[in-house]
Amino acid sequence: MTRRRTAAPGASAVDPRRWPDVASLPSTSRTRTAIAELLVRRALGGLPLRVRLAGRETLGLGGPLMEVYDPHAFFRRIGAGGLIGFGESYMAGEWDARDPVGVLTALAGSAASLVPAPLQRLRTLWEMKKPAAQRNIPEGARGNFSHHCDLSNDLCSLFLDETLSYSSALFRGFPADRSLLPAAQHRNIDRLLDLAQVGPGTQLLEMGTGRGELAIRAAGRGARVLTVTLSRQQQELAQERIRAAGLENRVTVLLRDYRRVLGQYDAIVSVETMEAVGEEFWPDYFMTLDRLLAPGGRIALQGITTPHDRMLASRTTFTWIHKYICPGGMLPSVEAIEQVTAERTGLRVLRRDAFGAHYAETLRLWRERFTERAADVGALGFDETFRRMWTFYLAYSEAGFRCGRLDVQQLLLAKEGTPR
Repeated sequence: MTRRRTAAPGASAVDPRRWPDVASLPSTSRTRTAIAELLVRRALGGLPLRVRLAGRETLGLGGPLMEVYDPHAFFRRIGAGGLIGFGESYMAGEWDARDPVGVLTALAGSAASLVPAPLQRLRTLWEMKKPAAQRNIPEGARGNFSHHCDLSNDLCSLFLDETLSYSSALFRGFPADRSLLPAAQHRNIDRLLDLAQVGPGTQLLEMGTGRGELAIRAAGRGARVLTVTLSRQQQELAQERIRAAGLENRVTVLLRDYRRVLGQYDAIVSVETMEAVGEEFWPDYFMTLDRLLAPGGRIALQGITTPHDRMLASRTTFTWIHKYICPGGMLPSVEAIEQVTAERTGLRVLRRDAFGAHYAETLRLWRERFTERAADVGALGFDETFRRMWTFYLAYSEAGFRCGRLDVQQLLLAKEGTPR
């Protein structure tokens, strides 16, 4: 007899063809599920939130409410897949929260102590290793990139602002109003261009086109820009926007892997690209930047980072983010960036500025807009499971920035001996 699973009120059935691991519960032993339930109950009982199980039992010390509609499915998924199962349980509608960021912040802020120290070694029983197919070799990088970054332009236009910038903005103060997001995105782009000293006549290389806003901004300063992307959708939209701005004679957009770029450039700018490269290929990435930078040139990078100890602990783990959002990626630490550049290149980090709170605020504005436009997202053909996946991703990321497990940095790099 098949047990009927309980889901959030109003949740629709999950399409097993599109979401096979969400539509059905994973196979796992009763013992493993029981151990997971014991550990998770113990952990939740000491956190600053409330977890209500099947509308009856409540765990936690008080705080934002997490409703677990189907405790059996919830604990079984965690027992089989750890944090991947936790995310898939949300996608399936087996748990929900009116304040998902508050819940996830409470969980993320206590992640290191959720499992007692003597039991930490047991995490290898359920943590999965990264699949070889997600390595970012040139032949596979485009597929990994498109899984996340090659989102429908129509979808992105529903929750991004008119600059279509898919990276952190830089605000003057908090809380930020959505109407200020375009100016905040321009403020952040301008700070990067200033860092690279981009101006009239600069030969600029942009690693990772996005949807063209940075290239347009740089060309408006008088620079000549080569920008490269792995996304045909992004290439086409960026070219359209560049033509509309009357700058097609100053900007070239190529569909090309970063390792296959030729020439030398006065300045190189790259926004949130190194995270998608993967640890194995960080030397290739920075050696390529070193090769392409002209003498006396400057590199301005923006990247999401994580504390070094967390990076080391999770470097081989296959996570929910890898499975559903960014296959092949890995967040670097500042220490890892400094180490690989020192060991493999002539580049040195001359300056860095962290502004993680601004990314949290950017994600909040995106998430609120995405939620408001749910009907429009559905009209584009994205089902409820996708909408729950994307909501979880935005909330999970925002929580990471709010509790300090994630940060965003702007770094200035140059060849050794270059003046600051």
